[in-house]
Amino acid sequence: MTRLASFRHPDDRVSFGFVQDSHVLDCGGDGGSLLDVVRSGNLRNCHPSAGGASLALSDVALLRPIVTPEKIICVGVNYVNRNEEYKDGGEAVRYPSLFVRFPDSLVGHDQPILRPKESEQLDYEGEIALIIGLGGRRIARDRMRDHIAGLTLANDGTVRDWVRHAKFNVTQGKNFDASGSIGPWIVPAEEIDFNRPLRLTTKVNGEVRQDDTTASMIFDFGRLIEYISTFTTLKPGDVILTGTPTGAGARCDPPRWLKPGDVIEVTVPEIGTLRNTVADA
Repeated sequence: MTRLASFRHPDDRVSFGFVQDSHVLDCGGDGGSLLDVVRSGNLRNCHPSAGGASLALSDVALLRPIVTPEKIICVGVNYVNRNEEYKDGGEAVRYPSLFVRFPDSLVGHDQPILRPKESEQLDYEGEIALIIGLGGRRIARDRMRDHIAGLTLANDGTVRDWVRHAKFNVTQGKNFDASGSIGPWIVPAEEIDFNRPLRLTTKVNGEVRQDDTTASMIFDFGRLIEYISTFTTLKPGDVILTGTPTGAGARCDPPRWLKPGDVIEVTVPEIGTLRNTVADA
């Protein structure tokens, strides 16, 4: 499996490279970025830089795979059982529910997720994230594979009481600095079998809290790209978080909020595991 990650060197330089077992092979010695590779149209065409070092993963800090995406578009309530948690009289869902996140609201793999001082209601939402390769507008559903560079994982961390501050928006509860995560790397789309459901699990301290497959999605990857690209031009490196299954802490009785020291692991076998520990801001 090809795994491409962005990382920070021990000397504070930002680079990217191939993850191989417990090491990363530096490909960014010439000053490029993983976004540049995505723009080139072929993630697997990346090559190590001249004299590129092989670094132990334990010696680097993994960053957001696309460090500075132009857009992070998130899909809410996109799994059947999750939609049923929102009692709406059984009305069929016609369009995806969307919101945006800012890059600084997401940290990389093994970096601490911060519970803000303003709330104890920090929650987890494990998700699959699409990285856009070929950009475009009004992209047909059946052309979706032409426009996905690769897949990664996300924890759409949510400060629950802050998403209820206003009547029709969730922006503030989804965008506290370092309240969620993304990574650990990108797996090229060519290595993913989109004809088979992907199983997503989320564990908190080793306990499975979320477990479902993409077969339960209301809007599949192609439909999401088609709908989103109707109103905005998707560009290389843009990120789409595709929704979370049932099992978030807010739906437990009583609710089970994240607290400092908790470890969240989001896993899709074809992609890997995104792991973060909670700390107080």
